[in-house]
Amino acid sequence: MSQHKDLYSEAGKSEAVNCLGVTFVDEEARREHFRDLLAEKLKDPAFRKQEGFPQGTDEAILAMSDPPYYTACPNPWLADFAKYYGKAYDPSQEYAREPMAIDVSVGKTDPIYKAHSYHTKVPHLAIVPSILHFTEPGDLVLDGFAGSGMTGVAAQWCGTAPASYRHQLEMEWKKAGMSAPKWGARRAVLNDLSPAATFIGANYNLPFDVEAFADAGKQLLAEVEREIGWMYETLHTDGKTKGKIDFTVWSEVFTCPECAGEVNFTEEALAEDTKRVRDMFPCPHCGAEMNKDRLERVLETKNDPATGEPWERVKFRPALLAYSVGKTRFEKQPDARDLELLSKIEALPLQPSIPTIRFPIEEMYHGSRIAPKGLTNVHHFFLPRAAHAIGLLWEKAKEYPESRTRAFLVFMVEQAIWGFSILNRYSPSHFSQVNRALNGVYYVASQHSECSPRYNLGGKLDRLARAFQNYNPKFGGSAVTTGNAAHLPLEDSCIDYVFTDPPFGENIYYADLNFLVESWHGVITDAKPEAIIDGFKNKALPDYQHLMQRCFAEYHRVLKPGRWMTVVFSNSKASVWNAIQVALQQAGFVVAEVNALDKVQGSYRQVTSTTAVKQDLVISAYKPNGGLEKRLAERGAAPESAWDFVHTHLRQLPVSKVKSGILEMVVERDPRRIYDRMVAWFVRHDFPVPLSTEEFLDGLRSRFPERDGMVFLPEQVAEYDRKRAQAAQAPQMELFVSDERSAIDWLMDFLRKRPSNYQEVHPEFTTQVGAGWRKHEERPELSALLADNFLRYDGNGDVPSQIHSYLSTNFKDLRGLEKDDPRLKAKAKDRWYAADPSKAKDLEQKRERSLLKEFENYKSAPGRKLKEFRLEVLRAGFKTAWGAKDYKTIIGIAQKIPEEALQEDEKLLLWYDQALTRMEADA
Repeated sequence: MSQHKDLYSEAGKSEAVNCLGVTFVDEEARREHFRDLLAEKLKDPAFRKQEGFPQGTDEAILAMSDPPYYTACPNPWLADFAKYYGKAYDPSQEYAREPMAIDVSVGKTDPIYKAHSYHTKVPHLAIVPSILHFTEPGDLVLDGFAGSGMTGVAAQWCGTAPASYRHQLEMEWKKAGMSAPKWGARRAVLNDLSPAATFIGANYNLPFDVEAFADAGKQLLAEVEREIGWMYETLHTDGKTKGKIDFTVWSEVFTCPECAGEVNFTEEALAEDTKRVRDMFPCPHCGAEMNKDRLERVLETKNDPATGEPWERVKFRPALLAYSVGKTRFEKQPDARDLELLSKIEALPLQPSIPTIRFPIEEMYHGSRIAPKGLTNVHHFFLPRAAHAIGLLWEKAKEYPESRTRAFLVFMVEQAIWGFSILNRYSPSHFSQVNRALNGVYYVASQHSECSPRYNLGGKLDRLARAFQNYNPKFGGSAVTTGNAAHLPLEDSCIDYVFTDPPFGENIYYADLNFLVESWHGVITDAKPEAIIDGFKNKALPDYQHLMQRCFAEYHRVLKPGRWMTVVFSNSKASVWNAIQVALQQAGFVVAEVNALDKVQGSYRQVTSTTAVKQDLVISAYKPNGGLEKRLAERGAAPESAWDFVHTHLRQLPVSKVKSGILEMVVERDPRRIYDRMVAWFVRHDFPVPLSTEEFLDGLRSRFPERDGMVFLPEQVAEYDRKRAQAAQAPQMELFVSDERSAIDWLMDFLRKRPSNYQEVHPEFTTQVGAGWRKHEERPELSALLADNFLRYDGNGDVPSQIHSYLSTNFKDLRGLEKDDPRLKAKAKDRWYAADPSKAKDLEQKRERSLLKEFENYKSAPGRKLKEFRLEVLRAGFKTAWGAKDYKTIIGIAQKIPEEALQEDEKLLLWYDQALTRMEADA
């Protein structure tokens, strides 16, 4: 008997089991007890009125669920699960971690990862190191956007990982100077808005008897073969031998714009030798040169198999059969017998298990793709033979008597829904025609591959059995709930760590894409609270940001103080990235690190500008401990509160980062980045910012040691100095010039290393200020930037030490000269340099006054819009207006600038959003 079979028996096939403190004779008794309770709960109108509650009958929800571990609706036992398995928050318990980056591309070929597809998913092997780093065995891990449940798999994998994996990871951590991980399973709380997602996640995370599933799967396919195998038979070209059809290629039929003759796309456009669609091909009737763009679509009228009413749909004809005789594969064009067989099948009634409900086309981004082709209802997506096949597979899977085997049979069969539909493209260059639908879109290609049940699922069955043979999830290892991440049925401060991969912007329309599969289950996503950007559902970027803020606020509520959250971000728009950052900060999180995965180099670099959002980002954020919150409430907007925040924040940041022996910049230790985090902290708590930029930077220098442009706590410096002594060179800040602030930062970095005159700076600066400059940002002159932010040596008095150090180091003939030496003074004259701290404060104050003066001009500027403006002016003005509680000015100026400019600047967006919130609260 397999290890899995023993586990399943232990889990309760015939032995007593404990579930949330209650003992049952076996798992079926446990399941029946909680299903009865859930059935009663479903009759409560208040329970069903919860935001995010899916659409479905009681019977359909109960059929999907396996309570209390999984419910296809909000899970009433989620709080009990967390209380029973979790540990109460104890402020006296010491906990300290640094941020950790993960490689989200790791593990995408792992059999478990590939066991069931989903629109987006982070592999469990990419999540495991992060869970090991931030948690202890037995801790509770939450993923509120769980998708297919990989976070749960990762949590349980921490206790079942094979020795080879453990050894490899331990060696990697040792090389990086990290302590060995504490192996042992963690428990996961998984939530998703989509019932399709939570069904996948539950089956990934609940145990089942692998051998029983494999046997049942073979039996299922054999029964389907016995009942409808005749539908997939064809005569070999010898006219005698029967072959079994693997797949049939259906071609869309068009008409020629020249002669109106019918054109079978596959027959005319597909080159036999290369199996590629030709750019140009002749019309078979008139010989006119064609390409696909010139062809005209044809709609044919049929009787809708569900209603019997006339129905217009794109015209398809069978063009090619791929079949097997024994183990040899052949291809042929359909003959008269094949066409007669298809006509016979088409005359049969629709399989009763096939859903016939209508797609919400008017509210779907992809509705315009499918409606013109006559595809408005679910059953329209299946050709007659495919409808019989998938309908029979679904029906028989649902009839299996044992609960967990039944659920996993459905888990297998539902993966064939897209593959049996006309969304499955014919891809002749691929070895297999299974699951060739285009990801993330309802796209009906002009060539469709209709696969047989044996061809579609035979290999999948074997791969599933092998994949789960050595993966041992347990009942109680995960709790899965279906609902809105902004309303989790959990108590405050009960979660030890959050790992989440939320929907980002308008990349994927999950509710729309899940509709096809969910219609088979009869339980459909409530799309109203879905956190996406979707014009068809009237959800713009501000709506998305608000929805994400609510979800992050819920994460913040249930996470224990001082604990961490990892957010995987993947969107190429800076505006969406800023919306996420603002949503995180408004929810109460403090971002400690943002790393970008370089998929080409296979390495991470820290993010210093919004240009980096072209790569996958991993955000590490923490919930400040309760003591910091309490002290802020007591002191209010006092300077001591700012320095209290800085102390706490610096303690959460990595002291050093070394990659491949090279010491890297810890971007979050940059003084200005620390200031931005402090500002966001006070704004989020509706307090005025207690320190100006120059006061903060001056105070930072006097209170905290600085190394290589980074700020540290006194107790952290020795550790950094040791790392610095081992490195060949100092870490370098990676700077991208896109606006005035980043231009000043670049000049600061340049002039600190190399005090230069205007002629020397200009060509270097010009190469930095290129195509990446923000669209609406006024481009300042270099001379103005230098005059406002730096000092120039005019040749009078001693040469400043910054210039003296540079010249004496880099010019042999100037070495050893005193600061008043005429030769040194001549070389130093007209060089720009960064001021020392005492003079830098005066420069900052002078610059602040200048910015606010210009802001007054913006306020009085005629017209409704500002075509060009300086972001630095807006930032300074918004900050001052916030301190004066002048929310009206912030909102008024924000309405004068283009919305995209507002959305693409994190700082402006934060002030504006908070001003709106305060105005609404005061109304």
